[in-house]
Amino acid sequence: MAVPSNTFQTYQAIGNREDLSDVIYRIDPTDTPCMTAFEREKASAVNHEWQTQALAAVDTGNAVVEGDDATSDAATPSVRLGNLCQISDKVARVSGTQRAVEHAGRDDELEYQETLKGLELKRDMESILVGTNQAKAAGDGTTNPRKTASILSWIKTNTDKGSAGGAADPAAADGAGTRTDGTQRAFTEAQLKSVLQKIWNSGGKPDTIFTGGFNKQVFSTFTGRATPTEDTKAKKIVASVDFYESDFGRLSVAPTASCGRATSWCCRRRCGRSRSSTAGAWSPFRSHARVTPSVARCSRSTRWWRATRRPPAACSISPRRKRTHLP
Repeated sequence: MAVPSNTFQTYQAIGNREDLSDVIYRIDPTDTPCMTAFEREKASAVNHEWQTQALAAVDTGNAVVEGDDATSDAATPSVRLGNLCQISDKVARVSGTQRAVEHAGRDDELEYQETLKGLELKRDMESILVGTNQAKAAGDGTTNPRKTASILSWIKTNTDKGSAGGAADPAAADGAGTRTDGTQRAFTEAQLKSVLQKIWNSGGKPDTIFTGGFNKQVFSTFTGRATPTEDTKAKKIVASVDFYESDFGRLSVAPTASCGRATSWCCRRRCGRSRSSTAGAWSPFRSHARVTPSVARCSRSTRWWRATRRPPAACSISPRRKRTHLP
């Protein structure tokens, strides 16, 4: 089959309009389940501090003679802990010309870039808090930034970890040290049960288990869910576990991309105590997982606003910086 002579084709055409979709598709994960679940509290100083209170050990011999004079018992002082605020930012810079030209998929380039930087910042925050083994550092104000202690640096007790590979917990649950991961081992339900009992013995009441994608699939093979079920009417197979009914309460199970293959941990989402696990090592996180709201700053104004709000029109210039303080 031959093309008739003098047929004008798209190959020779000059003025054809482009066919560019007005939709932009995100291809990277943006969910931050841990950041969403954590309780937030405003920090008003660089070193955000809180106190914990322990009770005296149980005295099973606590019996006194009738009419005997009372004697004072030793007081148990509170423990003062703290975590340093870490500053993280994402800077969007857009020229005035780029803002003026027509765009596909967004109305305003600067606002679009601000949205992307906000998503990136929140993802960074989640990975710093739950995906790193980072101790707190004061910084020096020049080349070394201040850093907040991640969850893993607070894990010290109630652990269930393997002995191979030199696995070790931090020396103290104060955020000043880091843990040493040993040789990875398979995540089992026996480990989970053991740790949940230790948590309960310590007075903890976790309600959520966070885990990476690999261990989430392992979790779905635990007792009671070892064999997938088939709903013939709905024409679907159910092979996942979203809740775990333990002897000490019901826990939801949520995957997060910030947890690696070796890490799973559980917490009580709306209080200052959580429990954590690394390669089966579960223990309490004594710190409040406190995060101030992300904020954005206009470079020509001292006015600050929450990143979830649109800035005033008078400050609609570039560059803008997305900034947050941890914890």
